[in-house]
Amino acid sequence: MHRRLAVLLVIVNAVWGSVACALDYVTVHTHDKETKLAGRVLVSAQDGGLLLLGQDGVTWMIQPGEIVSHTADDAPFKPLNADELSERLLGQLPKGFETRRTSHYLIFHNTSRDYAGWCGSLFERLYLEFTNFWTRRGFSLKTPDWPLVAIIFADQRSYKDFAQKELGDAAGAIIGYYSLKTNRMTMFDLTGTASQGRTGRGGTTAQINRILSQPDAERTVATIVHEATHQIAYNCGLHTRFSDCPLWFSEGIAVYFETPDLSNSKGWKTIGAVHPSRLAQFQEYANRRAPDSLASLVTNDKRFRDTQQGLDAYAEAWALTYFLLKQRPKQYVAYLQTLSAKPPMQWDDPDARLLEFQQAFGDLRKLDADFMRYTLRLR
Repeated sequence: MHRRLAVLLVIVNAVWGSVACALDYVTVHTHDKETKLAGRVLVSAQDGGLLLLGQDGVTWMIQPGEIVSHTADDAPFKPLNADELSERLLGQLPKGFETRRTSHYLIFHNTSRDYAGWCGSLFERLYLEFTNFWTRRGFSLKTPDWPLVAIIFADQRSYKDFAQKELGDAAGAIIGYYSLKTNRMTMFDLTGTASQGRTGRGGTTAQINRILSQPDAERTVATIVHEATHQIAYNCGLHTRFSDCPLWFSEGIAVYFETPDLSNSKGWKTIGAVHPSRLAQFQEYANRRAPDSLASLVTNDKRFRDTQQGLDAYAEAWALTYFLLKQRPKQYVAYLQTLSAKPPMQWDDPDARLLEFQQAFGDLRKLDADFMRYTLRLR
């Protein structure tokens, strides 16, 4: 969705990071109503369109014709604190939601407090593992500007009704997602689906953990961890929202972290262990893999959005991420630093993406041969 809107912002006046001391006030008219926004303009297009970062962390892509008024003053841009953010979101969510706070998260839920607490503990373990992983590899992360927001619905039906505003018809097939626009993760109580008829909603933490530690629940929990990884990555400086971060890269990292081990006290045995299902998918794909598969993965995101190629693309993204982190870690971190510095709403063409990748990792043909030889030997 954001790439379609980005067409209006293709030629930008790059103000990324240069207006931290200005607070913009924009009134927009959409869907027959006016909305008053306060935040920081990240990008101004030559046609008058704006990319505005709200004080609540929501980004607004504003078309020129939607702007009723735009003023600014010298007041500093100040993200909402936990109390302010909690009050605002509770006013926007359906009745019956309450807030649970952890060190790095605000969890809004209308399910059991035990389930919200279970999720909070899982997310905090992921946050700790994620930040330790990248710090040990020499990449400096930043502290998030806002508490990380997770919204948990009691059941799939109410979640679907809410998520359809962003996901459309796909809401019924997606059990949880991180939104680049709102900067929030939305999901529902997984004990209602993973238990397969066993009572679990409202159970104790031990009961919840027992239900979601079952093999049939592994993929559902992994999906939530995958989305939570995206949220941490975009808030700690690994990626920049609405920048040209190739999907193989962002999705490869999320898949690398996605599968927890809930029988382990830390939640994981090893971050970055071989992912059995992704490895099996990639090794099967290798039999029909096109010679330009690596180049197409690096230069174009289309395969991830194609239902017929999506599984292969995710498997190759995981395999490439695994290979590079294990065999080319210094080059990978240098490439990560290049991508993390990209400003929003400026898109590279395929040739530029390929050149940047080759500058980091060398000749593509040799790299591909090393990659395939290494990956096909994994077990």
